[in-house]
Amino acid sequence: MASTTSKEIYILGVTRQGKAFRPSDWAERLAGVMSQFRPGGEQRGSHLSYSPWCVPSAVGQTKCVIVHPDLRDYNVMAWDFCMNFAKDNDLQTSEGHPGTPPR
Repeated sequence: MASTTSKEIYILGVTRQGKAFRPSDWAERLAGVMSQFRPGGEQRGSHLSYSPWCVPSAVGQTKCVIVHPDLRDYNVMAWDFCMNFAKDNDLQTSEGHPGTPPR
């Protein structure tokens, strides 16, 4: 598990055994759950967009979620939820951009 420094944490859609994580929309689901955690707090309609602190993305063809360290400062339980999601599902993580996706 990556340590929680000031860098963004990339949760990659690849298990430590190198298998693709399923379902295929896992990144969007995780980021959707975290949409209420945002600068200024939850606002009307905030469930319709992703939080800037937890964003689905991709590294090459590998789906990922980028978790910004400001989330930890705003709500440590939300941060822990994301980090435990990665740990519980045996997903690879990277501090900062991982560059070439794992195979």
